Amino acid sequence: MAGKQAATVRDAESRGLKFEILADQLRRGILAGTWITGQKLPTEHELAKETGLSLTTVRRAFDELVAERIVVRRQGAGSFVASARPREGRARRRIGVLLPDTQLYYPRVLQGIDESLAADGATLQLATYRTQPERGDESLASLLDAGVDGLLIAPTPAWIADSTARVQELAALPVPVVLLERSPLDLGSADTTEHVCSDHRGGAYDAVRHLADLGHRRIALVTRRQHPAESSVETGYRQAVADLGLAESLQFAPPAAAWDPDTADSAFRRLLEFEATAALVFGDREATLLEGAIQRDGRDVPRDIALVSYDDEVADLAPVPLTAVAPPKYRMGRMAADVLLRRLVEGDDCPLHQIRLRPRIVVRHSCGARAVR
Repeated sequence: MAGKQAATVRDAESRGLKFEILADQLRRGILAGTWITGQKLPTEHELAKETGLSLTTVRRAFDELVAERIVVRRQGAGSFVASARPREGRARRRIGVLLPDTQLYYPRVLQGIDESLAADGATLQLATYRTQPERGDESLASLLDAGVDGLLIAPTPAWIADSTARVQELAALPVPVVLLERSPLDLGSADTTEHVCSDHRGGAYDAVRHLADLGHRRIALVTRRQHPAESSVETGYRQAVADLGLAESLQFAPPAAAWDPDTADSAFRRLLEFEATAALVFGDREATLLEGAIQRDGRDVPRDIALVSYDDEVADLAPVPLTAVAPPKYRMGRMAADVLLRRLVEGDDCPLHQIRLRPRIVVRHSCGARAVR
């Protein structure tokens, strides 16, 4: 078991935080009966030696399982599989989940939601509006008609832009709502929604700082139009340029709605005009196309232009694997579901949760830095 678990952890390291991966392996082992209720688990030192992970990483994995009440610690004795929590006397809750789609970005979010709900004995009812804003209200109505007890919603861009009216509509719904990944714009302290979102400003800021730490002074931002996170990424980028005293910022959003090689060539020409030595590109597909434009011109990534992409969905599949800003999608789903479940239990006694999770930088070859293992 130990050798297989160690290999699984090592193979999966590129897909998430190491402690989360180890916690998931232990969780699956417990559910599969590898360790039964009341049985002592391997010690933190034993797991660190078997997996090759640091003691801190192993301890964080155990902390995760203790917080979920899957594992209990006994002072001086070790960690043990907890007894199953009784669920008698409580009806199974049904949670409605409304997403733009189930492609690329959202499967990890959905996985986190599903695992959190399953641990609580709740069921999930999924609806999508397939990135068509006009379907959003229709899909929301269908979930309410199905009798869901609460809602997890990733709103449409138009929904977010009309913040004041939509916040009032949320308050009038018959069930509690937690927003996923997107929250109302520019409401400040008037925002009374519950939400769990990525800190896209912080992610963009950290990407620029990473490139600046590598010696780059002329760093461009290349974005795609009409994306809900575009303004936050731009704000974080511009703040980093100002705070770090970098060359005057360049933001380029090609007029084309969808990127193709010609769009990438146009973006590359703008980088040359700016004399950029590095760029933050939103998102992975666009960065991969820009990589191709750079190489068609006989230049090299990262020697001539370093790149960092945003999203980390397919960044590792680019010809030159892309360093990427990786929003915490799985953790976002879990936390949003946990917040909603707590709201359903505690009602108005539960404090309002407005959570922003800062993305991390996954270092690969495209930025010129040495990848961190």
